[in-house]
Amino acid sequence: MLRLLKQYFPIRNILFFLFEGIVIYGSVVMASFLLTESHSFLFDLFLFLKIGLITLICQVCLYYNDLYDFEIASSIPEVSIRLLQVLGVTSIALAMIYFIFPVAIIDQKIFILGILFLFFLIIGWRILYIWILNKGFFNESIIILGSTPLAFDIINKINDTIDCGYTVGLLIPDSDKDNIDKAICDKIHIDCNRENFCEIALGMGVKKVVVALKEQRGSFPAKELLNCRTAGLDVLEGSSFYEMLTGKLLVTKINPSWLIFSDGFRKSRLLTFVKRLEDIFISSLMLILLSPLLLLTSILIKFESRGPVFFSQDRVGKNKNEYMMHKFRSMVENAEKQTGPIWAQTDDDRVTRIGKIIRKFRIDELPQLWDVLMGRMSMVGPRPERKYFTDELEKKIPYYAERFKVKPGLTGWAQVSYGYGATIEDAIEKLNYDLFYIKNLSITMDIVIILRTVKTVLFGKGAR
Repeated sequence: MLRLLKQYFPIRNILFFLFEGIVIYGSVVMASFLLTESHSFLFDLFLFLKIGLITLICQVCLYYNDLYDFEIASSIPEVSIRLLQVLGVTSIALAMIYFIFPVAIIDQKIFILGILFLFFLIIGWRILYIWILNKGFFNESIIILGSTPLAFDIINKINDTIDCGYTVGLLIPDSDKDNIDKAICDKIHIDCNRENFCEIALGMGVKKVVVALKEQRGSFPAKELLNCRTAGLDVLEGSSFYEMLTGKLLVTKINPSWLIFSDGFRKSRLLTFVKRLEDIFISSLMLILLSPLLLLTSILIKFESRGPVFFSQDRVGKNKNEYMMHKFRSMVENAEKQTGPIWAQTDDDRVTRIGKIIRKFRIDELPQLWDVLMGRMSMVGPRPERKYFTDELEKKIPYYAERFKVKPGLTGWAQVSYGYGATIEDAIEKLNYDLFYIKNLSITMDIVIILRTVKTVLFGKGAR
């Protein structure tokens, strides 16, 4: 397992990505070999750079069309359709690059044959890889100690995620009287005997023991867990393992002591300074580059309906300081006059025709770049909410106030991982992701979130 951004990723998945890049690169090289009479191209460094450009653009398109998300692309028909879409977009993207930089053009026959090879080789490679995933080859076996809701959440997440890289080899419940779902009993070996489970773990080749026990005084198997630790096994607290497995916390199931003693929540002066530089640079650049779009949107809003172009609304920021957040107006004027403050709904009849378009592609949020530039917001952070809602949510959701320890963001980990929410349950799930971000805040994570936001915006996902 490889740990990146405080999450575990199977090395198998990293190797899959790298090998697929080799398959793409090799497809075009093979086409060059077949269509070039003289094999002097083998010494043409510039040609190999051109092929590298094709590989890069193709893999970016594969990522943005969810072909590296095996919860979506886990069947051959779905992979085939998405791969055809990717090849079309790759061809268009390369045509634009070739128009601007003619020196990068590759022979048309080589390109077409390379694309043909690429399609069939990737399909074949993915058939093999999906078969490996379904069989669980190279998965890391773990033992789960406990039969709490957290333990079952971990088990269900592992069973439902085809490429998580783990298999539950053994479940040791808190007691033999615990009721365990039959579906879990059918898939996992269960042993109620806590004696000598260290030897059992070593015999199974297990490297990790995940502890998700009920808090019962005098029942903690300290001796056996110490034996596991000194034998070289990783002993992980259940909430920590769930965090690294899913990229979120479980605010309804974690204890204050776990938050207090766990790693994270570090906010050095250097990190704060660099993050502010990031905000200034990106917001300034985007305001300049997107100025034609901002102007066009303003004109369309003004022509379609009465009212101001911009819509200002109170939001709660860092340290619970209130400020006015700015958006393009996407609803009719005085939309809340009759309803009062409510979350936006699907097919909300208060939204204008232009409003539906700018909401779908998040264009209505772009004026917040000014709020970022002025320091009221950050590019990345928990999305700001109105005080009317935060007062209610803070009473109902544990740890909700912790999201006010950082600046609100134009985008965030919850937005790219979960999407729009309009219920208390949605707010809890978004807080699970927001707390993960606050706990593991880094510039690298900001960059990943911004890149995933581009993907969300391009495909208009989760908008209302």
